[in-house]
Amino acid sequence: MRSKGISKRIQSVSISAIKEMMHLALSYPDAISLAQGTPDFATPEHIRDRVKHELDHNPNVGKYAPLAGLPVLKEAIAEHLLSKRGIIANPQKELYVTMGAMEAIASAIMTIADSGDEVILLSPCFPSHITHTMLVEASPVYVRLDETRGWAFDINAFERAISPKTKAVVLCSPGNPTGTVLSENDVRAIAVSAEEHDFWVITDEPYDFLVYDDARFFSASQIPEIKNRLISCFSLSKEYAMTGWRIGYVYAEEGVINQMLKIHDAFAVSAATISQYAALSALQGDQLIVEFFRDEFLRRRDLMCARLDRLSELFSYIKPGGAYYLFPKIIPETDEYAFAIRLLKEAGVVVVPGGAFGPGGEGHVRLCFAMSDDTINQAFDRIEKWNTSFSKTKL
Repeated sequence: MRSKGISKRIQSVSISAIKEMMHLALSYPDAISLAQGTPDFATPEHIRDRVKHELDHNPNVGKYAPLAGLPVLKEAIAEHLLSKRGIIANPQKELYVTMGAMEAIASAIMTIADSGDEVILLSPCFPSHITHTMLVEASPVYVRLDETRGWAFDINAFERAISPKTKAVVLCSPGNPTGTVLSENDVRAIAVSAEEHDFWVITDEPYDFLVYDDARFFSASQIPEIKNRLISCFSLSKEYAMTGWRIGYVYAEEGVINQMLKIHDAFAVSAATISQYAALSALQGDQLIVEFFRDEFLRRRDLMCARLDRLSELFSYIKPGGAYYLFPKIIPETDEYAFAIRLLKEAGVVVVPGGAFGPGGEGHVRLCFAMSDDTINQAFDRIEKWNTSFSKTKL
C-alpha cells in the first residue's frame, strides 16, 4: 500500500478502533455488536413524516441551505437552549448548524489551536478528540480520571496538566466511554482555571439528556462569565435517534462563529438541507420521546450490569452515571486488543478495546447498551459460554 507522498500529519493518526472492530466484524456475519454507539430505535415517526412532507412539497429541499443553517432551525435551536439550559443565544449570530457534533468539535479545535499548542483531554476519552487535536499538529495532554473513585475528575491533576502551551480543554459529560458525569463543582473549577490561565473550554454534549440515578448534569455553557472562551457543540444523533442524519450545532460568541464558518464553508458548504428539516421537526415535536429513550437506556444499563455481575471472574466495572456505555476492566490483567479480537473470532461478539480511548483505558473494553434487550442478552449468552474456555487459557 502506498504511503510515499502522504502527509506525516495524516500518517500520525489512525482510523478509530471503533470503526476497525466494525470492519473486522464484517468477516463474521453472525457476530453480535456491542461496539458502535448507535441507538437501535428508528428515527421517530413525526420526524420521518416531516421529511416526507418536505420532499413532496418543498422544491428547495434538494438545494444547499444557507451557510450557517436554515434561519427557522436556528430559531428553534435558540428556543431549545433557552428552555433546556436557560441560555439566551442570538440565533443568527451565536449559532450555526453542523454535520453532527463531530464536525463541530473538529472545527472548534481547528479554529483555536495551532501547531505546538496543547489540548487537555479527560482520559479515557472519545478517540476522535485525540485525532482532531493531532490533525492540527497540537498535542493532547491527558488528565486521567480516577477509576478507584468511580472514574472521578481530580482538579489537582487537572491543574498540574496546565502549561503555557495549553490552548483548550475538551469536556464530554456524560463521558464516552466511562459514563462519568462531571459535577457542577468540577465544571466551575475548570471554568475558574480557564479564566486564570487563559484557555478555551470546548464542550461536547451528545449525551446531556442521558443522566441516571443521583447524577446531575451541568454544562460550562451555563456559566455566563466564560462565554468569551466557550465553544459548545451539540448533536441530535442520540437524543432523537438520528445518527445517520448527521446534524448538530455550535453555540459560541459571534466572533468565534464567524471564524468557524470559514472551516464549515471550506469543508461542508452547509449541513444537508433535508437533515435540517428533520432536526426542526425533532426540536419542535413532542419531547416525550426523549423521556422514553432515557428510560429505556436506563433499563438497558441495568440489564447489562446484571449480566456483567454474572461474569465477575472476567470483568469488574463501575456503573455509569450517564451516556450508554459500560467500560469494564478485564480480569485478570490482559491486553485488551488481543482480548477483543479473540472475543470476536471465538465468541462472535464485537467490543471496543479500551486502549483506543487514551491513558487509563488499557485493560478495559467498551460495551454499548444502546442495543435491544435481545441483542444484549444474546451477546452475553455467548460471552458466558466462551468464558469457560477463556478462563482456562491465557492470551
